[in-house]
Amino acid sequence: MKISSILAFPVLACLAFPAQAQTLVPPGNRNAEQPTVPGASSKRTKAGKTSFDAKYRKVYALFKNDGALRAKIREVASAYRIDPMHIVGALVGEHTYNVDAYDRLQTYYVKAAAYLNNGISFTYKGEDVTDFIQRPEFAGCASKTDSYDLWECRENVWNRQFRGKTVGGKSYPNDRFSATFFQPFYAGQTFGLGQLNPLTALQVSDLVHRVSGLPKLDAARPSQVYETIMDPDLTIPYVAATLKTSIDAYRDIAGFDISKNPGITATLYNVGNPEARAYALKAENQKRQSEGQEPKLPEENYYGWLVNEKLPELQALF
Repeated sequence: MKISSILAFPVLACLAFPAQAQTLVPPGNRNAEQPTVPGASSKRTKAGKTSFDAKYRKVYALFKNDGALRAKIREVASAYRIDPMHIVGALVGEHTYNVDAYDRLQTYYVKAAAYLNNGISFTYKGEDVTDFIQRPEFAGCASKTDSYDLWECRENVWNRQFRGKTVGGKSYPNDRFSATFFQPFYAGQTFGLGQLNPLTALQVSDLVHRVSGLPKLDAARPSQVYETIMDPDLTIPYVAATLKTSIDAYRDIAGFDISKNPGITATLYNVGNPEARAYALKAENQKRQSEGQEPKLPEENYYGWLVNEKLPELQALF
């Protein structure tokens, strides 16, 4: 399925948060120097006998040499009413610090087909996630109708009542919900052009369905989820929806307009949990206000810092 056909319903779907005054986060980096890159990223890059600069140049070349990919990104960005640089920034960060970009977009299609030939399941020690979420601890999530709210609720229940605990005689790891149930090949693995986590895709499934007209994802159909996040034609709307969710959360929860700063949205794409982070920033700024201090602006991490640093030459491509 191609991008031109999946954008049959270009309807903007926003998260329902209470409105409040917004402070524009200006373009550019708040940090004069790049924040420290995690050791795991450096180790992966060294093991691949390459460098961050070489990996950046490789993903830059992918954008430069593939006009169809650039067109897809512009089209999807327009449907979600975000600047294309938010999508570009997320992809640049992932392929600079987490994985190497392939030289041609076609390679991603080949990789998707190869993965789908493997048996895929969302399980932990033989328990399927669709059975796990039927436990009584998750009963409070049943009233959630949007996929984002529903899976966020389930993730919160996991963190409060299962993570690192023994429940009903069964021990659970002190790890993220997504790493425990949604990464069957090895923990920490993400997939495809957008390097999406399956849980992230499930969260924004309803938004993508409303805006792009794609079928809703179902955790009971792991192969459908993997096909979606690994196929470049299907995954770009999910990248856009994830970024749009972050922009909306920071606007409506923390009172910041981050839509002009791709480094901030790239940072949130990297670290995840935008709502929780927006609430934390709001709480911090309420405390600062009570102490007579200026509010703290959202800041980029190492990943977002690179995006803002390289933004002029990336914008030139689009």
